Amino acid sequence: MRLTDCHNFHDFRRLAKRRLPGPIFNYIDGAADDEVTYRRNTSSFESCDLLPSVLRGVSNVDMSVTVMGQRLAMPVYCSPTALQRLFHHEGERAVARAAGKFGTMFGVSSLGTVSLEEARRISGAPQVYQFYFHKDRGLNREMMARAKEAGVQVMMLTVDSITGGNRERDKRTGFSIPFRLNLAGIAQFAVKPGWALNFFTHEKFKLPQLDSHVDMGSGTMSISRYFTEMLDPAMNWDDVAEMVKTWGGQFCLKGIMTVEDAKRAIDIGCTGIVLSNHGGRQLDGSRSGFDQLAEIVDAVGDKIDVMIDGGVQRGTHVLKALSLGAKAVGLGRYYLFPLAGAGQAGVERALTLMQAELERGMKLMGCSSIDQLTRANVRFR
Repeated sequence: MRLTDCHNFHDFRRLAKRRLPGPIFNYIDGAADDEVTYRRNTSSFESCDLLPSVLRGVSNVDMSVTVMGQRLAMPVYCSPTALQRLFHHEGERAVARAAGKFGTMFGVSSLGTVSLEEARRISGAPQVYQFYFHKDRGLNREMMARAKEAGVQVMMLTVDSITGGNRERDKRTGFSIPFRLNLAGIAQFAVKPGWALNFFTHEKFKLPQLDSHVDMGSGTMSISRYFTEMLDPAMNWDDVAEMVKTWGGQFCLKGIMTVEDAKRAIDIGCTGIVLSNHGGRQLDGSRSGFDQLAEIVDAVGDKIDVMIDGGVQRGTHVLKALSLGAKAVGLGRYYLFPLAGAGQAGVERALTLMQAELERGMKLMGCSSIDQLTRANVRFR
């Protein structure tokens, strides 16, 4: 299967599945428990219909938006995700360069495999740092100061991951970082030698944001132990308020799902929230961000930038979210599968297709700019 044969999310997923060993594919594709929330994230868009307006004169379409003070050429961004060099040796470099070409925002995770500084050097796109809250408050302050020095524009604190989700696909193969595969996992790696050649002939896998705290080389700290031992489940609103004050700039909470928490985010000075359930990877049975969007926008949309992520596979999904009041929409697996399948070229093709779907959809909706998308454009069944 060639990259040029990929025309949508499902094609990219098939491409990634052909290239990746099973344990790594399932790390991207999998979710928590019975994966009910994972499936609901996408199916929730199906309960909402678009209502187009005709004869509106839309020969030119402006898809730009401003979110958290950042000007984006289109209303989607590449959500920060962990461990990207496991999927392809270009990792975050590919995503940063692609985002720069398309004039949209991208992120680097605390568990990113390329440094904040390098990502900033290779891309002029707005950059987010996706941050986990550690028991070591000094480490938190150190990492924020580093992000500020690197020129990161937006701090994004993940608040739904104070412990790791129950990802049973990973347990079946023994997938972990560092690798501790069982026989089933080893067998799945053996049938994909191309991935191993790619992985082991490039630079050593590392976590630059945590180099001095998580030793991948000796195996003294695994990713699962990072979540259980270094992250602080006692994190509370006072802790985050102190972080917001320390950062002194655009600060976003990722993982907000209720009106009450959205209001608290405003009270402590946050400038953005992402309605997110971590792609269904944390609390199975939780609601989708799209299902919560209208309620939260109605309550706080004039006071804080509201975004969503989770389950987005089409430009029409994005248009539905924008019509309900989202300022921008985060993409995750949508760009990770093409990254895994073809590196930077894959990410660029995915963003090209999304850009074309958005432009076509807006013309068919009779909207020449994003601000013309309103509740009048959607109906729930």
